[in-house]
Amino acid sequence: MAFTVAVVGASGRLGGVVARVVEAMPEAELVAALTSQDALDVALRAEVVVDATHPAVSPEIVGAAVEHGRRVLVGTSGWSEDRIAVLRGRVAASPGSGAVVIPNFSLGSALATGFATIAARYFDSAEIIEAHHAGKVDSPSGTAVRTAELMAAAGGPFSAPHADQRARGQQVGGIPIHSLRLDGVVARQEVRFGGTGETLTISHDTVSSAAYEAGIRAALLRTAETADEVVVGLDAVLGLSF
Repeated sequence: MAFTVAVVGASGRLGGVVARVVEAMPEAELVAALTSQDALDVALRAEVVVDATHPAVSPEIVGAAVEHGRRVLVGTSGWSEDRIAVLRGRVAASPGSGAVVIPNFSLGSALATGFATIAARYFDSAEIIEAHHAGKVDSPSGTAVRTAELMAAAGGPFSAPHADQRARGQQVGGIPIHSLRLDGVVARQEVRFGGTGETLTISHDTVSSAAYEAGIRAALLRTAETADEVVVGLDAVLGLSF
């Protein structure tokens, strides 16, 4: 029997892609596609709730779903380690619930972040430049924040010179992140490392939202079977190890 899915934020860029993917999956049934005008209790009728909303409201939506024992797929940006730590506590206190948090549904992005995590063990100097479409409301992106957090945990300590200057970007784990918001861009991230006599750049470009579809399918299937735990990152869903 197919598991039921509700997409919160279905009128947005990501939410629309998720809804189309669910409708094409024989294992899943889309029972609700909510916009900001709809009541959340409609989503709570589904077994899996997908959050594709806004960073400011995402914790409230995810928290309500978890407290009602639902399994949640979080695709909204802004889920830092601090937010995830709170989510772990909520899931532990709500039997039957579970959550999968995906900063980026692109396989290439997951691999690029993994490669950057490996490189962070060998370089002491690193910066991230990320670019998204002009309508993206948060900066830096969740992907960039997650990449910096993983790099800092794997290597470091990173320390950027002149960190007091505003143009040096937002610091995450001692790594400056520079955000570009431009028309004509879907998504791009560069991680630049500097060492003695050399530099290394790891970059990934998303040129179409079709890049997210395989990751969304894999994450939905994992969410449907995930109970009493929080899974973070497409790499964890796919079993990638770096």
